[in-house]
Amino acid sequence: MTPDGKTFDQSTANALSLKQNLIILCGHYKGVDERVRQKFITREISIGDFVLSGGELPAALVTDAIIRLLPGVLNDETSALTDSFQDGLLAPPVFTRPAEYAGLKVPEVLLSGHAAKIESWRFEQSVRRTHERRPDLMNGDLSKERGDNI
Repeated sequence: MTPDGKTFDQSTANALSLKQNLIILCGHYKGVDERVRQKFITREISIGDFVLSGGELPAALVTDAIIRLLPGVLNDETSALTDSFQDGLLAPPVFTRPAEYAGLKVPEVLLSGHAAKIESWRFEQSVRRTHERRPDLMNGDLSKERGDNI
């Protein structure tokens, strides 16, 4: 873990989740001796453009992102496939029970039971949310990718 490494992202988490073994070295204060970096380190990872006192917290973040992708960790193994960034988009809004809370209702389409309409709504919401909150992620024509009309 180092602030001058490649910025950690979902594709890196996906790739690392396929490895058999990982050792995460966490420097403290000024980092890891350069000779150790040159001789033993195969990949340097940063969690962002800022500095912390040590690499323990970044290692915990990286570990959690990787572990949740391993089979058997999540109750629903396909759940991680619909997370933010897996398809280049933010995840759509999440609604739970009850169907109405404090005057706010779950969108009717989610209560319809119509799987195709629900999937379409979720995709549209992901695109909208990504465009509003993280336009930097909008780098391609998603309608061609999905075959949908947006």
